[in-house]
Amino acid sequence: MSMCSCKIDKEVNEECGIFAITKTDDSDIDVVGENYYALYALQHRGQESCGITVNDDGVFTTIKGVGLVPDVLTPEKMAKMPKGKMAIGHVRYAPKSQIDAVNAQPMVVRHAKGTLALAANCALVNALELRQEMQQQGTFFQTTNDAETMAYLIARKRLETHSIEEALALALERFEGAYSLVIMSPTKVIAARDPQGFKPLCIGKLKGGYIFASETCALNAVGAEFIRDVKAGEIVEIVNNELIVYREGVQPKGLCVFEYVYTARPDSVIEGCSVHRARRRAGELLAKAHPVEADVVIGAPDSGLDAAQGYALESGIPYGVGLLKNRYIGRTFIQPVQSQRENSVKIKLNPITETILGKRVVLVDDSVVRGTTSERVVRLLKEAGAAEVHLRITSPPFKYLCYFGTDIGKPEDLMANRMPIEDMAAAMGADSIGFLSLEDTKKMASGICQDYCVGCFSGEYPIDVSKAHMVDKFDEKIKEIK
Repeated sequence: MSMCSCKIDKEVNEECGIFAITKTDDSDIDVVGENYYALYALQHRGQESCGITVNDDGVFTTIKGVGLVPDVLTPEKMAKMPKGKMAIGHVRYAPKSQIDAVNAQPMVVRHAKGTLALAANCALVNALELRQEMQQQGTFFQTTNDAETMAYLIARKRLETHSIEEALALALERFEGAYSLVIMSPTKVIAARDPQGFKPLCIGKLKGGYIFASETCALNAVGAEFIRDVKAGEIVEIVNNELIVYREGVQPKGLCVFEYVYTARPDSVIEGCSVHRARRRAGELLAKAHPVEADVVIGAPDSGLDAAQGYALESGIPYGVGLLKNRYIGRTFIQPVQSQRENSVKIKLNPITETILGKRVVLVDDSVVRGTTSERVVRLLKEAGAAEVHLRITSPPFKYLCYFGTDIGKPEDLMANRMPIEDMAAAMGADSIGFLSLEDTKKMASGICQDYCVGCFSGEYPIDVSKAHMVDKFDEKIKEIK
Protein backbone atom coordinates (compact mmCIF):
# COMPACT_ATOMS: atom_id res chain seq x y z
CA MET A 1 0.00 0.00 0.00
CA SER A 2 1.32 3.45 -0.86
CA MET A 3 2.17 6.14 1.62
CA CYS A 4 -0.80 8.17 0.42
CA SER A 5 -3.67 5.73 0.02
CA CYS A 6 -6.36 8.28 -0.63
CA LYS A 7 -8.82 7.97 -3.49
CA ILE A 8 -9.01 10.46 -6.35
CA ASP A 9 -10.05 13.83 -4.88
CA LYS A 10 -13.10 12.07 -3.52
CA GLU A 11 -16.17 14.03 -2.51
CA VAL A 12 -17.20 11.26 -0.14
CA ASN A 13 -14.94 11.26 2.87
CA GLU A 14 -14.16 8.27 4.96
CA GLU A 15 -14.40 6.71 8.38
CA CYS A 16 -11.82 6.45 11.16
CA GLY A 17 -9.66 3.42 11.88
CA ILE A 18 -8.95 1.93 15.32
CA PHE A 19 -6.52 -0.68 16.58
CA ALA A 20 -5.66 -2.23 19.95
CA ILE A 21 -3.13 -4.86 20.97
CA THR A 22 -2.21 -6.67 24.19
CA LYS A 23 0.55 -9.14 24.99
CA THR A 24 1.63 -11.50 27.76
CA ASP A 25 4.58 -10.78 30.03
CA ASP A 26 6.81 -13.32 28.30
CA SER A 27 5.91 -12.29 24.74
CA ASP A 28 8.40 -10.37 22.60
CA ILE A 29 5.63 -8.52 20.73
CA ASP A 30 6.40 -4.82 20.25
CA VAL A 31 2.93 -3.37 20.88
CA VAL A 32 3.96 0.13 19.76
CA GLY A 33 5.64 -1.08 16.57
CA GLU A 34 2.76 -3.37 15.64
CA ASN A 35 0.38 -0.45 16.21
CA TYR A 36 2.38 1.59 13.73
CA TYR A 37 2.15 -1.05 11.00
CA ALA A 38 -1.55 -1.60 11.65
CA LEU A 39 -2.35 2.11 11.46
CA TYR A 40 -0.38 2.29 8.22
CA ALA A 41 -2.64 -0.45 6.86
CA LEU A 42 -5.71 1.48 8.07
CA GLN A 43 -4.51 4.82 6.67
CA HIS A 44 -7.23 4.77 4.00
CA ARG A 45 -9.85 5.21 6.74
CA GLY A 46 -8.48 8.55 7.86
CA GLN A 47 -5.63 10.80 6.82
CA GLU A 48 -6.12 13.96 8.85
CA SER A 49 -4.55 12.83 12.12
CA CYS A 50 -3.30 9.76 13.96
CA GLY A 51 -1.95 8.62 17.28
CA ILE A 52 -0.85 5.80 19.59
CA THR A 53 -1.20 5.46 23.37
CA VAL A 54 0.86 2.79 25.15
CA ASN A 55 0.24 1.48 28.67
CA ASP A 56 3.39 0.64 30.60
CA ASP A 57 2.31 -0.73 34.01
CA GLY A 58 -0.47 1.83 34.29
CA VAL A 59 1.54 4.77 32.95
CA PHE A 60 0.05 6.06 29.69
CA THR A 61 2.24 7.68 27.03
CA THR A 62 0.76 9.18 23.86
CA ILE A 63 2.04 10.38 20.49
CA LYS A 64 -0.54 12.03 18.23
CA GLY A 65 -0.89 14.87 15.78
CA VAL A 66 -2.12 16.09 12.41
CA GLY A 67 -0.77 14.24 9.38
CA LEU A 68 -0.21 10.81 7.93
CA VAL A 69 1.11 7.93 10.03
CA PRO A 70 4.80 8.14 8.92
CA ASP A 71 4.79 11.94 9.35
CA VAL A 72 3.37 11.95 12.89
CA LEU A 73 4.74 8.68 14.26
CA THR A 74 8.33 9.34 13.30
CA PRO A 75 11.20 6.95 14.19
CA GLU A 76 12.54 9.51 16.66
CA LYS A 77 9.24 9.76 18.52
CA MET A 78 8.57 6.04 18.36
CA ALA A 79 12.00 5.27 19.84
CA LYS A 80 11.10 7.28 22.95
CA MET A 81 7.89 5.33 23.59
CA PRO A 82 8.01 2.79 26.45
CA LYS A 83 7.57 -0.86 25.47
CA GLY A 84 4.44 -1.58 27.47
CA LYS A 85 2.08 -4.57 27.45
CA MET A 86 -0.81 -2.97 25.59
CA ALA A 87 -1.47 -0.07 23.24
CA ILE A 88 -4.27 1.46 21.20
CA GLY A 89 -4.07 3.49 18.00
CA HIS A 90 -6.23 5.65 15.76
CA VAL A 91 -6.31 7.22 12.29
CA ARG A 92 -8.88 9.95 11.87
CA TYR A 93 -11.02 11.34 9.13
CA ALA A 94 -12.49 14.72 10.05
CA PRO A 95 -14.49 17.49 8.42
CA LYS A 96 -12.15 20.26 7.28
CA SER A 97 -13.33 22.47 10.16
CA GLN A 98 -12.04 19.91 12.69
CA ILE A 99 -8.56 19.19 11.33
CA ASP A 100 -6.33 20.14 14.26
CA ALA A 101 -4.08 18.45 16.78
CA VAL A 102 -6.48 18.79 19.69
CA ASN A 103 -9.01 16.56 17.94
CA ALA A 104 -6.51 13.78 17.28
CA GLN A 105 -7.06 10.48 19.09
CA PRO A 106 -6.61 8.46 21.29
CA MET A 107 -8.35 10.49 23.98
CA VAL A 108 -6.74 10.08 27.41
CA VAL A 109 -8.73 10.91 30.54
CA ARG A 110 -7.29 10.89 34.04
CA HIS A 111 -9.96 10.52 36.72
CA ALA A 112 -10.18 9.81 40.45
CA LYS A 113 -9.97 6.03 39.96
CA GLY A 114 -7.20 5.96 37.40
CA THR A 115 -6.72 6.59 33.68
CA LEU A 116 -8.50 5.49 30.53
CA ALA A 117 -7.63 5.93 26.89
CA LEU A 118 -10.22 5.71 24.12
CA ALA A 119 -10.00 5.38 20.34
CA ALA A 120 -13.30 5.47 18.51
CA ASN A 121 -14.79 5.37 15.05
CA CYS A 122 -17.96 7.20 16.01
CA ALA A 123 -20.75 9.52 14.99
CA LEU A 124 -23.37 10.09 17.69
CA VAL A 125 -26.69 11.63 16.68
CA ASN A 126 -27.22 12.82 20.27
CA ALA A 127 -23.66 14.11 20.78
CA LEU A 128 -24.73 17.74 21.22
CA GLU A 129 -27.46 16.79 23.69
CA LEU A 130 -24.94 14.85 25.81
CA ARG A 131 -22.32 17.57 25.56
CA GLN A 132 -24.70 20.31 26.68
CA GLU A 133 -25.95 18.16 29.55
CA MET A 134 -22.39 17.55 30.76
CA GLN A 135 -21.43 21.20 30.33
CA GLN A 136 -24.30 22.17 32.59
CA GLN A 137 -22.82 19.79 35.16
CA GLY A 138 -19.41 21.44 34.99
CA THR A 139 -17.56 19.47 32.32
CA PHE A 140 -15.12 21.47 30.18
CA PHE A 141 -14.58 20.22 26.61
CA GLN A 142 -11.32 20.74 24.77
CA THR A 143 -12.27 19.26 21.39
CA THR A 144 -15.15 19.23 18.91
CA ASN A 145 -15.33 15.48 18.32
CA ASP A 146 -17.71 12.88 19.71
CA ALA A 147 -14.92 10.72 21.12
CA GLU A 148 -14.25 13.23 23.90
CA THR A 149 -17.93 13.18 24.87
CA MET A 150 -17.80 9.37 25.02
CA ALA A 151 -14.57 9.32 27.04
CA TYR A 152 -15.85 11.83 29.61
CA LEU A 153 -19.15 10.04 30.11
CA ILE A 154 -17.41 6.68 30.54
CA ALA A 155 -15.03 8.27 33.07
CA ARG A 156 -17.98 9.71 34.99
CA LYS A 157 -19.69 6.33 35.11
CA ARG A 158 -16.43 4.80 36.30
CA LEU A 159 -16.61 6.97 39.43
CA GLU A 160 -20.05 5.48 40.18
CA THR A 161 -19.22 1.82 39.49
CA HIS A 162 -16.89 -0.98 40.54
CA SER A 163 -15.27 -1.69 37.15
CA ILE A 164 -14.49 -0.12 33.80
CA GLU A 165 -16.70 -2.74 32.11
CA GLU A 166 -19.70 -1.74 34.18
CA ALA A 167 -19.00 1.92 33.54
CA LEU A 168 -18.78 1.32 29.79
CA ALA A 169 -22.02 -0.66 29.71
CA LEU A 170 -23.88 2.15 31.50
CA ALA A 171 -22.37 4.84 29.28
CA LEU A 172 -23.26 2.95 26.10
CA GLU A 173 -26.92 3.14 27.10
CA ARG A 174 -26.71 6.91 26.58
CA PHE A 175 -25.00 6.84 23.19
CA GLU A 176 -27.28 7.03 20.15
CA GLY A 177 -25.61 6.54 16.80
CA ALA A 178 -22.73 4.69 15.23
CA TYR A 179 -19.58 3.61 17.00
CA SER A 180 -16.88 1.01 17.28
CA LEU A 181 -14.43 1.73 20.06
CA VAL A 182 -11.55 0.39 22.10
CA ILE A 183 -10.82 1.43 25.68
CA MET A 184 -7.58 0.86 27.54
CA SER A 185 -7.55 0.90 31.34
CA PRO A 186 -4.43 0.33 33.47
CA THR A 187 -5.05 -3.44 33.36
CA LYS A 188 -7.09 -4.35 30.29
CA VAL A 189 -8.35 -3.49 26.81
CA ILE A 190 -12.08 -3.50 26.03
CA ALA A 191 -13.88 -3.24 22.67
CA ALA A 192 -17.51 -2.40 21.94
CA ARG A 193 -19.75 -1.92 18.94
CA ASP A 194 -23.08 -0.11 18.64
CA PRO A 195 -26.35 -2.11 18.69
CA GLN A 196 -26.87 -1.71 14.93
CA GLY A 197 -23.31 -2.57 13.99
CA PHE A 198 -22.81 0.49 11.76
CA LYS A 199 -19.01 0.37 12.03
CA PRO A 200 -16.88 -2.75 11.49
CA LEU A 201 -14.65 -4.19 14.21
CA CYS A 202 -12.85 -7.52 14.35
CA ILE A 203 -10.78 -9.65 16.72
CA GLY A 204 -7.39 -11.18 15.92
CA LYS A 205 -4.78 -13.25 17.72
CA LEU A 206 -1.02 -13.33 17.77
CA LYS A 207 1.16 -15.80 19.62
CA GLY A 208 1.12 -14.22 23.06
CA GLY A 209 -1.36 -11.48 22.27
CA TYR A 210 -4.79 -10.33 21.07
CA ILE A 211 -5.91 -7.59 18.71
CA PHE A 212 -8.98 -5.48 17.94
CA ALA A 213 -9.05 -3.70 14.57
CA SER A 214 -11.44 -1.86 12.25
CA GLU A 215 -10.53 -4.13 9.33
CA THR A 216 -8.84 -7.46 8.75
CA CYS A 217 -6.19 -5.79 6.57
CA ALA A 218 -4.68 -4.50 9.84
CA LEU A 219 -4.47 -8.08 11.12
CA ASN A 220 -2.66 -9.12 7.95
CA ALA A 221 -0.21 -6.24 8.40
CA VAL A 222 0.98 -7.62 11.74
CA GLY A 223 0.66 -11.32 10.93
CA ALA A 224 -2.32 -11.93 13.20
CA GLU A 225 -4.93 -14.66 12.84
CA PHE A 226 -8.52 -13.55 12.34
CA ILE A 227 -10.80 -14.87 15.10
CA ARG A 228 -14.17 -13.26 14.42
CA ASP A 229 -16.03 -9.96 14.14
CA VAL A 230 -17.20 -8.16 17.25
CA LYS A 231 -20.99 -8.48 17.24
CA ALA A 232 -23.39 -5.56 17.27
CA GLY A 233 -23.98 -4.38 20.84
CA GLU A 234 -21.23 -6.64 22.18
CA ILE A 235 -18.67 -5.72 24.82
CA VAL A 236 -15.57 -7.93 24.77
CA GLU A 237 -12.35 -7.57 26.74
CA ILE A 238 -8.83 -8.92 27.02
CA VAL A 239 -7.88 -9.67 30.62
CA ASN A 240 -4.63 -11.49 31.42
CA ASN A 241 -4.43 -12.43 27.74
CA GLU A 242 -7.82 -14.10 27.86
CA LEU A 243 -10.71 -13.10 25.58
CA ILE A 244 -13.85 -12.54 27.67
CA VAL A 245 -17.33 -11.56 26.50
CA TYR A 246 -18.73 -9.11 29.04
CA ARG A 247 -21.99 -8.50 27.18
CA GLU A 248 -23.41 -10.66 24.40
CA GLY A 249 -24.11 -9.17 21.00
CA VAL A 250 -26.16 -9.95 17.90
CA GLN A 251 -25.69 -10.02 14.14
CA PRO A 252 -25.46 -6.46 12.75
CA LYS A 253 -28.64 -5.03 11.24
CA GLY A 254 -27.30 -1.64 10.25
CA LEU A 255 -23.79 -2.14 8.85
CA CYS A 256 -22.94 0.78 6.57
CA VAL A 257 -23.11 -0.69 3.07
CA PHE A 258 -20.60 1.94 1.98
CA GLU A 259 -17.90 -0.16 3.65
CA TYR A 260 -18.27 -2.51 0.69
CA VAL A 261 -18.86 0.23 -1.88
CA TYR A 262 -15.94 2.49 -1.00
CA THR A 263 -14.54 2.76 2.52
CA ALA A 264 -12.85 -0.56 3.28
CA ARG A 265 -9.68 -1.85 1.65
CA PRO A 266 -10.38 -4.51 -0.99
CA ASP A 267 -8.20 -7.06 0.81
CA SER A 268 -10.34 -6.83 3.97
CA VAL A 269 -13.11 -9.23 4.92
CA ILE A 270 -16.09 -7.69 6.71
CA GLU A 271 -18.79 -9.83 8.31
CA GLY A 272 -17.54 -12.83 6.37
CA CYS A 273 -17.60 -11.18 2.95
CA SER A 274 -14.52 -10.21 0.96
CA VAL A 275 -14.66 -6.52 0.02
CA HIS A 276 -12.96 -7.35 -3.28
CA ARG A 277 -15.61 -9.96 -4.06
CA ALA A 278 -18.43 -7.59 -3.09
CA ARG A 279 -17.17 -4.91 -5.47
CA ARG A 280 -16.76 -7.37 -8.33
CA ARG A 281 -20.31 -8.54 -7.63
CA ALA A 282 -21.52 -4.92 -7.77
CA GLY A 283 -19.90 -4.53 -11.18
CA GLU A 284 -21.59 -7.69 -12.45
CA LEU A 285 -25.00 -6.51 -11.23
CA LEU A 286 -24.38 -3.10 -12.79
CA ALA A 287 -23.58 -4.67 -16.17
CA LYS A 288 -26.84 -6.62 -16.10
CA ALA A 289 -28.89 -3.57 -15.16
CA HIS A 290 -27.16 -1.01 -17.40
CA PRO A 291 -25.63 -2.64 -20.51
CA VAL A 292 -24.05 -0.48 -23.20
CA GLU A 293 -22.16 -1.00 -26.46
CA ALA A 294 -18.55 -0.11 -25.74
CA ASP A 295 -14.95 -1.06 -26.50
CA VAL A 296 -13.31 -1.04 -23.08
CA VAL A 297 -14.21 -0.98 -19.38
CA ILE A 298 -11.99 0.98 -17.00
CA GLY A 299 -12.24 1.69 -13.28
CA ALA A 300 -11.70 4.89 -11.34
CA PRO A 301 -8.83 4.20 -8.92
CA ASP A 302 -9.06 2.69 -6.42
CA SER A 303 -12.52 1.53 -5.37
CA GLY A 304 -13.80 1.36 -8.95
CA LEU A 305 -11.16 -1.10 -10.15
CA ASP A 306 -12.65 -4.30 -8.73
CA ALA A 307 -16.13 -3.31 -9.88
CA ALA A 308 -14.83 -2.56 -13.37
CA GLN A 309 -13.45 -6.09 -13.58
CA GLY A 310 -16.86 -7.44 -12.59
CA TYR A 311 -18.60 -5.26 -15.19
CA ALA A 312 -16.20 -6.44 -17.89
CA LEU A 313 -16.60 -10.09 -16.92
CA GLU A 314 -20.39 -9.94 -17.05
CA SER A 315 -20.67 -7.76 -20.16
CA GLY A 316 -17.93 -9.38 -22.22
CA ILE A 317 -16.38 -5.99 -22.92
CA PRO A 318 -12.58 -6.06 -22.47
CA TYR A 319 -11.18 -4.65 -19.23
CA GLY A 320 -8.38 -2.14 -19.48
CA VAL A 321 -6.30 0.15 -17.32
CA GLY A 322 -7.32 3.60 -18.48
CA LEU A 323 -6.42 5.81 -15.53
CA LEU A 324 -3.15 5.89 -13.64
CA LYS A 325 -3.03 7.40 -10.14
CA ASN A 326 0.09 9.14 -8.92
CA ARG A 327 0.40 7.75 -5.39
CA TYR A 328 2.94 10.31 -4.25
CA ILE A 329 0.76 13.41 -4.22
CA GLY A 330 -1.13 14.56 -1.16
CA ARG A 331 -4.85 15.01 -0.83
CA THR A 332 -6.31 17.50 -3.28
CA PHE A 333 -9.30 18.72 -1.32
CA ILE A 334 -7.07 20.58 1.16
CA GLN A 335 -5.84 22.98 -1.52
CA PRO A 336 -7.29 26.41 -0.65
CA VAL A 337 -8.14 27.52 -4.19
CA GLN A 338 -10.42 25.66 -6.60
CA SER A 339 -8.00 26.08 -9.51
CA GLN A 340 -5.26 24.49 -7.39
CA ARG A 341 -7.55 21.56 -6.57
CA GLU A 342 -8.30 21.02 -10.26
CA ASN A 343 -4.60 21.14 -11.16
CA SER A 344 -3.89 18.62 -8.38
CA VAL A 345 -6.43 16.25 -9.90
CA LYS A 346 -4.63 16.47 -13.24
CA ILE A 347 -1.36 15.60 -11.53
CA LYS A 348 -2.90 12.84 -9.45
CA LEU A 349 -4.84 11.14 -12.24
CA ASN A 350 -3.48 10.54 -15.72
CA PRO A 351 -5.22 8.86 -18.65
CA ILE A 352 -3.50 6.04 -20.51
CA THR A 353 -4.06 7.14 -24.08
CA GLU A 354 -3.40 3.77 -25.69
CA THR A 355 -6.32 2.26 -23.74
CA ILE A 356 -8.90 4.94 -24.51
CA LEU A 357 -7.97 6.75 -27.75
CA GLY A 358 -10.90 6.51 -30.17
CA LYS A 359 -12.66 4.03 -27.86
CA ARG A 360 -16.15 3.92 -26.40
CA VAL A 361 -15.27 3.79 -22.71
CA VAL A 362 -17.27 2.49 -19.75
CA LEU A 363 -15.98 4.27 -16.64
CA VAL A 364 -16.93 2.47 -13.41
CA ASP A 365 -16.84 4.48 -10.19
CA ASP A 366 -18.30 4.08 -6.72
CA SER A 367 -20.44 7.21 -6.35
CA VAL A 368 -21.56 10.61 -7.59
CA VAL A 369 -22.01 13.22 -4.88
CA ARG A 370 -21.65 16.82 -6.06
CA GLY A 371 -20.70 15.64 -9.52
CA THR A 372 -17.63 17.85 -9.85
CA THR A 373 -15.09 15.04 -9.58
CA SER A 374 -16.90 12.85 -12.09
CA GLU A 375 -17.19 15.80 -14.47
CA ARG A 376 -13.43 16.42 -14.31
CA VAL A 377 -12.62 12.75 -14.90
CA VAL A 378 -15.00 12.51 -17.87
CA ARG A 379 -13.43 15.64 -19.35
CA LEU A 380 -9.97 14.19 -18.77
CA LEU A 381 -10.89 11.04 -20.70
CA LYS A 382 -12.44 12.91 -23.60
CA GLU A 383 -9.50 15.29 -23.85
CA ALA A 384 -7.32 12.18 -24.08
CA GLY A 385 -9.30 10.96 -27.10
CA ALA A 386 -12.17 8.83 -25.79
CA ALA A 387 -14.94 8.73 -28.39
CA GLU A 388 -17.64 8.14 -25.74
CA VAL A 389 -17.66 7.92 -21.95
CA HIS A 390 -20.43 5.96 -20.22
CA LEU A 391 -20.53 6.36 -16.44
CA ARG A 392 -21.53 3.33 -14.39
CA ILE A 393 -21.84 3.86 -10.62
CA THR A 394 -21.73 1.04 -8.06
CA SER A 395 -24.16 2.71 -5.65
CA PRO A 396 -27.56 4.41 -5.93
CA PRO A 397 -27.80 8.21 -6.30
CA PHE A 398 -26.91 10.13 -3.13
CA LYS A 399 -30.00 12.07 -2.13
CA TYR A 400 -29.86 12.24 1.67
CA LEU A 401 -27.45 13.05 4.46
CA CYS A 402 -25.46 10.44 6.34
CA TYR A 403 -25.51 10.91 10.11
CA PHE A 404 -23.16 8.06 10.90
CA GLY A 405 -19.74 9.19 9.73
CA THR A 406 -19.71 9.49 5.94
CA ASP A 407 -19.40 13.17 5.11
CA ILE A 408 -21.29 13.69 1.85
CA GLY A 409 -22.12 17.37 2.16
CA LYS A 410 -25.40 19.25 2.48
CA PRO A 411 -28.60 18.07 0.74
CA GLU A 412 -28.53 21.03 -1.63
CA ASP A 413 -24.99 20.08 -2.68
CA LEU A 414 -25.99 16.61 -3.80
CA MET A 415 -26.31 16.38 -7.57
CA ALA A 416 -29.10 13.79 -7.42
CA ASN A 417 -31.13 16.26 -5.37
CA ARG A 418 -30.61 19.08 -7.83
CA MET A 419 -31.64 17.28 -11.00
CA PRO A 420 -33.22 14.06 -12.28
CA ILE A 421 -30.92 11.16 -13.12
CA GLU A 422 -31.54 11.52 -16.84
CA ASP A 423 -29.99 15.01 -16.77
CA MET A 424 -26.91 14.07 -14.76
CA ALA A 425 -24.98 12.50 -17.65
CA ALA A 426 -25.21 15.64 -19.78
CA ALA A 427 -24.29 17.83 -16.81
CA MET A 428 -21.07 15.85 -16.36
CA GLY A 429 -20.31 15.55 -20.07
CA ALA A 430 -20.92 11.78 -20.15
CA ASP A 431 -22.77 9.99 -22.92
CA SER A 432 -24.85 7.95 -20.46
CA ILE A 433 -25.05 7.11 -16.80
CA GLY A 434 -26.32 4.14 -14.81
CA PHE A 435 -26.55 3.62 -11.06
CA LEU A 436 -26.73 0.40 -9.08
CA SER A 437 -30.25 0.01 -7.74
CA LEU A 438 -30.95 -0.04 -4.02
CA GLU A 439 -32.05 -3.65 -4.29
CA ASP A 440 -28.83 -4.69 -6.06
CA THR A 441 -26.72 -2.67 -3.63
CA LYS A 442 -28.01 -4.87 -0.82
CA LYS A 443 -27.04 -7.94 -2.88
CA MET A 444 -23.43 -6.97 -3.51
CA ALA A 445 -22.19 -8.63 -0.30
CA SER A 446 -23.76 -11.93 -1.29
CA GLY A 447 -24.09 -14.65 1.31
CA ILE A 448 -24.27 -12.25 4.27
CA CYS A 449 -27.57 -12.63 6.11
CA GLN A 450 -28.05 -9.13 7.47
CA ASP A 451 -29.56 -5.75 6.75
CA TYR A 452 -27.58 -2.64 5.93
CA CYS A 453 -27.82 1.06 6.56
CA VAL A 454 -28.67 2.64 3.21
CA GLY A 455 -30.06 5.89 4.62
CA CYS A 456 -27.97 8.14 2.37
CA PHE A 457 -29.66 6.50 -0.63
CA SER A 458 -33.20 5.94 0.71
CA GLY A 459 -33.70 8.52 3.45
CA GLU A 460 -34.70 5.71 5.82
CA TYR A 461 -32.35 5.13 8.75
CA PRO A 462 -32.06 2.24 11.25
CA ILE A 463 -32.45 4.66 14.18
CA ASP A 464 -34.08 8.03 14.87
CA VAL A 465 -31.83 10.82 13.57
CA SER A 466 -33.92 13.81 14.65
CA LYS A 467 -31.43 14.80 17.37
CA ALA A 468 -28.68 15.06 14.78
CA HIS A 469 -30.33 18.24 13.49
CA MET A 470 -29.63 20.05 16.77
CA VAL A 471 -27.31 23.02 16.31
CA ASP A 472 -24.94 24.55 18.83
CA LYS A 473 -25.68 28.27 18.47
CA PHE A 474 -22.31 29.24 19.97
CA ASP A 475 -20.41 27.09 17.47
CA GLU A 476 -22.50 28.51 14.61
CA LYS A 477 -21.68 32.04 15.73
CA ILE A 478 -17.97 31.21 15.81
CA LYS A 479 -18.23 29.90 12.24
CA GLU A 480 -19.87 33.15 11.14
CA ILE A 481 -17.03 35.16 12.68
CA LYS A 482 -14.44 33.00 10.95
